[in-house]
Amino acid sequence: MSSLLTLNRFFVSQKAKLIELTNEYTILDEEGNAAGAIRQEGQSKARKLLRAFTSVDQFLTHHLSVYDATGTKILALTRPAKIMKSKVLIADGAGAPVGSIEQQNVIGKIRFGFLGSQGEAIGGVNAENWRAWNFSITDAAGTEIGRITKKWSGIGKEMFTTADNYMVEIDADVTGPLRLLALAAAAGVDTALKQDARGLG
Repeated sequence: MSSLLTLNRFFVSQKAKLIELTNEYTILDEEGNAAGAIRQEGQSKARKLLRAFTSVDQFLTHHLSVYDATGTKILALTRPAKIMKSKVLIADGAGAPVGSIEQQNVIGKIRFGFLGSQGEAIGGVNAENWRAWNFSITDAAGTEIGRITKKWSGIGKEMFTTADNYMVEIDADVTGPLRLLALAAAAGVDTALKQDARGLG
């Protein structure tokens, strides 16, 4: 098993760019060591220009991959073009379907459902305060098994102050597809909603 899948607390930081043409994130462990990366892939030069000079991001399909510190691909995320609700399809490093993260509502505090590869409900992510980047991660019974938050009690807690940087916590006993979807949620929620300028509250 990849060491990235054994981390119960880690930090996700998006690399700052003057113009965001390619989404890229660094994953750090609690000591600040590089534990992995999340990179957007499969963009042509024409598409990068389209992103630079238009606001059509939500209408484009996005592909991201999660790699551990050794460069091994752990997860693949695909967010199809959206009109209202977002869906992020999740596969493992070998391309086998794991499930999906699907937006449940468009008004109020945003909720996402975790669906397994057969469409079964296995958990979700619920926004507690979108602008403050506080999300609870739950299992199928609604029990909290993790969090995505701006509260970082380890490295650089005073330095990281934007919504592009956040901490993910996952309970140690969470395994299987639920852990993979919880890991994917760190990039999946950001990719699903970040370019959407509707001012979610």
